[in-house]
Amino acid sequence: MVFKEVLEQLNVHAQCKKYGLSLWQCPQFLFLVMGIIIIISTLLIYAIGRRYIDNPQMVALVVLSITTILFIIAAIITRSFERLAEASRMKSEFVSIVSHQLRSPISNLKWTIEFLMSGRISSVTGKQLEYLKILKENSDRMGELVSDLLTVSRIEQGKLPLKKRKIYFEELVSEAIRGLEIFARASNVEIKFTPEKNLPQIFSDPSQLKLIVGNLLDNAIRYIPGKKPGVKRKNRVTITLKQENNNLRFEVKDTGVGIPESDQKYVFQKFFRSSNVMRHQTEGSGLGLYIVKSIIKKLGGKINFSSQEGIGSTFWFTLPILK
Repeated sequence: MVFKEVLEQLNVHAQCKKYGLSLWQCPQFLFLVMGIIIIISTLLIYAIGRRYIDNPQMVALVVLSITTILFIIAAIITRSFERLAEASRMKSEFVSIVSHQLRSPISNLKWTIEFLMSGRISSVTGKQLEYLKILKENSDRMGELVSDLLTVSRIEQGKLPLKKRKIYFEELVSEAIRGLEIFARASNVEIKFTPEKNLPQIFSDPSQLKLIVGNLLDNAIRYIPGKKPGVKRKNRVTITLKQENNNLRFEVKDTGVGIPESDQKYVFQKFFRSSNVMRHQTEGSGLGLYIVKSIIKKLGGKINFSSQEGIGSTFWFTLPILK
């Protein structure tokens, strides 16, 4: 039994997969690297000791002492990393379980509210309808948060499903724009989409791409403040799609509040929301851009942005073209 446990610990790939970590974040791999470094250091200390110390026993004692100390330090550091990795894994599993358990009651609540609003049981008065609309908005918000948490949990565990197929990306973008037209019109925002002609296909997951494009467009519209008296600038979101070498480049530019320079390094972190955004829009979980970057990376693309506070932001990402 002990021998089997030792073999499991030595299986670095299996241990890294268990914690859902990359190789360079995995405690067992780090211990292996540190072990190699310690062995090399031991050989160097032995060579130096033999040159400057005449007594071979003293050289052996020094080498053994230093090697033992280094291995103890390496074991302590690795054990600490292992506990952190285990805590992170348990947290991700807890979030996943809770999110799954919450989806059903939230869905039932949503359908019940919609059924009551339809007036099939009894007529709904103006005040009752107003209260039901508030309930529906809050249940939708809870549903979005649970969905985002579940997506984050799958990303962290390396279990995000990808179903790739050949697609024309401009058609998917047009569909996403149509889905947000009412929201944009209500926010007094004009959406302009200018794709290049005859763009090639890409091999990707359409459902995940819809999530990415929807998140970026929603942010662009949501964080554009209302028109101020005397300000002639139009509230506009400009979307471009073009070919760059062997990639398609998607870009969305807004005339929103922008991101302060001091906050820009945290933009793709989980649960982060910049200070000026909080003043304009209190709603939001701060998970959208983290999800977007994680999925794009998994699809083999790259993402970046530029922003100026009070002027607006431009987010872009690239995806490889189908060869």
